[in-house]
Formats: sequence, structure tokens, C-alpha cells
Amino acid sequence: MITGINRTRTSGIVALVFLTIVLNQFALSYGEAQSLSNQTQSNTGAYEGLNHDVLEAIDRGLEWLKTQQGDDGLFMRHPGMTGLAITAFLRHPENRYAEANHPFVQKALGALLALQQPNGSIYNIDQQPALPNYNTSVSLMALSSTDNPEYKLAIAKAQNFIKRLQVQDSESVYFGGIGYGSRETVHDLSNLNYAVQALKESGSDDQEVWDNAVKFLQRCQNNSETNTESWAGNDGGFIYAPDGESKAGRDESGKPRSYASMTYAGLLSFIYANVDKDDSRVKAAVDWIKQHFTVEENYGMGQEGLYYNYHTMAKALSAYGEPVVVDGKGMSHDWYRELSEKLLSEQKPEGFWLNETSRWMESYPVLATSYAILALEAAYRP
Repeated sequence: MITGINRTRTSGIVALVFLTIVLNQFALSYGEAQSLSNQTQSNTGAYEGLNHDVLEAIDRGLEWLKTQQGDDGLFMRHPGMTGLAITAFLRHPENRYAEANHPFVQKALGALLALQQPNGSIYNIDQQPALPNYNTSVSLMALSSTDNPEYKLAIAKAQNFIKRLQVQDSESVYFGGIGYGSRETVHDLSNLNYAVQALKESGSDDQEVWDNAVKFLQRCQNNSETNTESWAGNDGGFIYAPDGESKAGRDESGKPRSYASMTYAGLLSFIYANVDKDDSRVKAAVDWIKQHFTVEENYGMGQEGLYYNYHTMAKALSAYGEPVVVDGKGMSHDWYRELSEKLLSEQKPEGFWLNETSRWMESYPVLATSYAILALEAAYRP
């Protein structure tokens, strides 16, 4: 197992400058610390050694993942698993797995396309649970990551399917949400976030879809200034659904408890839906993240959903654009470094990752490995 980052590759000068910045951040204002951190990281190559190790870990993970593909082109005979795995290959920071150069990538994409239904969805109709939205969304991410114009029609059909899932009843607490696509009574932030990611990253930027999604998002946020639901608290974090459901349970006052993975999902969804960084709802989410930042757990859920959390954290904080998170104790966290070091320390000698806590299928190495690699790729700073 990889047990840490080899920092000897970073020159003595870079290390001294980086250490000085970390120490000075206790005396500087947050804005000043951010500015200085940005300048130093971009001007001194502070991530050179880390990036070397991250790329090595990604390559080892992908080599292991390649061995898990079935003869039918799918991973674990599942379109969702396949979509995540192939997206991890296609988003390699140095583009080492371009579709044109790798028949196994072509085979996987062909298997996904063969599952596309007349309504544009991409899933196995004979497989349960069906999860049309999840499967279509991650398949759409994979197809759009190829930049292959031959997939233009299939991508457009998948986009339209996802958009049609959005709840249009303005009187419903679920208005603007997107659910599984197979369970009409369930509409949640996790499903919506996957849909938003798929639409945005595949080039769909429909402002009406975003505006409606934002109304759903604010109903999932513990922010009584903008959320009129009776359960809403005031910590700025997010829960699972606007009816007050939280997978993290309730706090001592009976309010649904915010937790990290949904708060990162909420932040990422706000940003992808073109909500301004200075919007009070975004600020509230970021404040919650600052108060509870950790890479040791999915805060509020412990080890449950940990790799989903890592993936969503990396994408949300990358989209937000600040390299340093100052926590509730005033400690500054270079989140890319901390997240990467944590993931590298958890990689198995064979190259895969897994979560010993099995909830949400993360004990399956294909899923945890795909999440881990996608997190490292999203966080990577060349």
C-alpha cells in the first residue's frame, strides 16, 4: 500500500516558501492568504512532486481497472459502473486513454450505446434496480468525454431524456428536481446532482432547467433565509431531499442534519447552474464546508459514502476555484494536497481502492476505484 507522498522531489526552496505561506496564513486575512497561496502555487511549481505521485496512482488504478472489463465491454455487467470507469480513463490528465487509441474504450462505449432506448435513456431495462437517471447520466459523461462527433445524436437524445425527468409541478416540494426515473415518488439531491453534472459537462446549458433546479436545491439546504420549508435550519449545509429527509438523521433539536457529500453536491450543482459565487446560498454552503472540512470521513456519515464524497468534493471545490479551505478552527487546508495524500495512502498494492463500509456499493472495488481516480483527476493541478 502506498503510505504517503514522497516530498523529496520538491526543492528546498519551494518547501520553505510553502511552509512560510502556511504559517503566515494565521496572521493574514482569509482573502490575503488565498491570494498569496494562488500566486505561490502557480509561480513555484509547488505541486510538481505531488502531481508525479498522483499521476502514478491514477495510472496504477487504471491498469487495475482495465482488468475488470467483461467480454461484453461492460464493467460488472452494469452501464453505470461502466460509465464511471470509462469516464475515468477518458479524463486522464495527460489524455493517455483517448478513445481512438484504445479498443477496450471503444468496446465499452459501444456497449453503452447498444443499451440506449428509443426515449434516449441508457440503461439495462432488465436489470434491477433500473436507475435510468443515474445510468444515463454517467453514460452521458463518458460519451461526452470522448469529443467524438459521431456521438452527437446519442448525446442529444440522452440530454433530452434527462431534462424530461425534471419535475414541472410548481406546487410540488420536488419542483425542479430529478429522481431515479423509475421511482416516481423519489426526487433527491444525489439524482439531481448527477443529472446536472451530465448536462453541464456534455454541453447543455439550458437556463430554464438551471433555474428550476436551483429552486429544488434551495429547498434541500439548511438555510432558513432562502428555504421556506418548516424543517430548514441555518447551518448552510445540505440534506438528501426537500421533504426533510437526511441520510445523516436528525440533530438534537430534531432538525435534519447536514452532511458533507450532499453539501458538496449542492455547491457543485449551484455553480453548474450558473449561480454566482457571491450568492448568499453559495456562501452559506461554503461556510458549512469550511466549518466541517475533513478528508478523513464523509462528515455526518462517517465512512458511509466516503468515495462518492471524495469525488463530489474534488469537483465542487475545483469548480469553486479556491485552493485553500480555512476551517472552523482557523486552520488552513490545501485541499488538493490533503485529498490526494489521503487517497494515495488508501490505494491497495494491486492499484485499486475500496471502502470497507459497504453502504451504497462502495465495497465494490470497481466503483470505489472509479470514484477515487475521478476525484484525483478533477482535483489535479498541472
